[in-house]
Amino acid sequence: MALVKYNPLRELRTMQEQMNQLLNLSWNHDLPGEEIKEGLWQPAVDIYETADSIVIKAELPDVDQKDIEVRIEDSTLILKGERKHEDDVKKENYHRIERYFGTFQRSFSLPTSVDQEQVEANCEKGVLTITLPKKEEKKPKQISIQVK
Repeated sequence: MALVKYNPLRELRTMQEQMNQLLNLSWNHDLPGEEIKEGLWQPAVDIYETADSIVIKAELPDVDQKDIEVRIEDSTLILKGERKHEDDVKKENYHRIERYFGTFQRSFSLPTSVDQEQVEANCEKGVLTITLPKKEEKKPKQISIQVK
């Protein structure tokens, strides 16, 4: 019979692994009959800069344009909306639900170089594009000195 050295942390490690498995099951909803994921979610965004503007692209598939709100408050761009679940398909007919439904909100701090009065937004193929034009830079003014 082999001697096994007692390690009190082994039981704690085993218990930790079991807790992780339980939490993963509850968070991932990989069980049969999973519920529709409703609540707060955030659409993925890309932000890039061109020579004359900053562009924000947000993925909003199946979001009706009337359910999207874009506004600027105190140099912060706020994107709000809601993706509604289609009621024509019954919950029990789904095999898997991975998309989130419900309200979302994203906020972005705007640099002072953005002309907030000229912001444009359009939605095409489920992608909302917000174009934030830059203000024209003020060029330094040369002041001539007159000698008297």
